[in-house]
Formats: sequence, structure tokens, C-alpha cells
Amino acid sequence: MDLRSHARHLLADYPNALRIRGLGFSRPVPARYADGVGRPVVILPGVYERWHFLRPIADRLAEAGHPVHVLPELGINARPIPVTAERVLAALARLDLRGVALVAHSKGGLVGKSAMLEDADARIDRLVAVATPFSGSRMADLTLVRSLRAFRPRHPVIRRLVAEREVNARITSIFPSFDPHIPEGSALDGATNVRLDVVGHFRVLEDAAAIDAVLAAVERPSMVE
Repeated sequence: MDLRSHARHLLADYPNALRIRGLGFSRPVPARYADGVGRPVVILPGVYERWHFLRPIADRLAEAGHPVHVLPELGINARPIPVTAERVLAALARLDLRGVALVAHSKGGLVGKSAMLEDADARIDRLVAVATPFSGSRMADLTLVRSLRAFRPRHPVIRRLVAEREVNARITSIFPSFDPHIPEGSALDGATNVRLDVVGHFRVLEDAAAIDAVLAAVERPSMVE
């Protein structure tokens, strides 16, 4: 894809991000998210995002009977990946959750994989990640923002996550046919990779096929012995 086409897709995706961000200002976490007897789900948003970026996915999971947990302590997910992973594990212990499905967008998937690698209590059953830069993104080389440069393919945290493959079999990576934020793509060796006929890093969060794929991945039989 040439530079002009890449820029066009990038600019076309930002209105989706702004619209989703605007929808979250006056919407608290629904009380019904706490109900359900299915596999517990923990929502991990991307960088500079809050939980409502995954609202369409969270709604569908709650409707299907899965208790959905939102972690306010993640803020806008701008902290380093290992630090945020520690917060996720502490929250799982505090809530006494087991057999958990982490459902993530973008950076949230990197946080989720990092948490899986440090999950000494075996609380996490699987990670379902949407549009996650598992190998980093060369777009991060173009920014001076520290929290975004953490996605550089050469960053030590990204390199470590790429090298650690033992949890990949418990990860489902769902991604668009083209993601202007992750031109390398989100395919992960050893994982279940689901490529969708949609373009956009944010648009994919509202895509019906993506939401169906997340639900199917959450409801597969347990992946931990």
C-alpha cells in the first residue's frame, strides 16, 4: 500500500475513535455487567482509551451471560506495559477471579500477554485481543510521545513479548484486513489468528464479525489444564 493510501485509511479511522470517545463521557459501567454465570471477562482497553471503547463487545458478552469486569485503576492505560500488567494481576486477585478471559484492544493485548506470562496463580485462561501490535508497530518510530514509542518493534518490552511464545496457544488475535496503526498486522505465531474483512484500528471494534469472533473465542472450552 502506498503512502497516500495509508494516510487516507489512517485519517478515515480517526472519526471512529473520536465518536467512541465521545460516547463514553456520560455512560457508567452497566450494573448488569456483574451478572452472569459464564466465563468471567476482564476488559483491557488500548492506550489513551477507557473501557467504553470496547462497549459493543462488552455488551454482547454480558448479554451472553458472561460477567464483565472493568478495571478503573487502569485509567487511560498510559503506564508502561509491565506496570499495567501488575495492576491487572492484582485486580484478579482482589476480585478472586479464575478461568478469566482477558478481552483487549490494541495495547491492552500486550498488557494481557504480559500478565499471562507473570500469572503465577493461573487465574487467566485466555486472551482475546483485537488489533494488537504483538510485534510492535513501525508507526511508533514517527512519534516523540513516550507512551507511544513503547510500541517500537525494537523496544525491549516488545522484543521480550515476541520471544516468549509459551502462552501464544491461549491467545486469539482478531484483526482487520488492514490496520493503518499497525501496518505489520496483528498475526501472532502459535495463536488462533482471525483476519476480518474490515479496515481500521477502531472501526473493527464495532464490526459485527469481530464481535462474533470475540464471543466465540471466549466461549471455547477451557485452555488451562
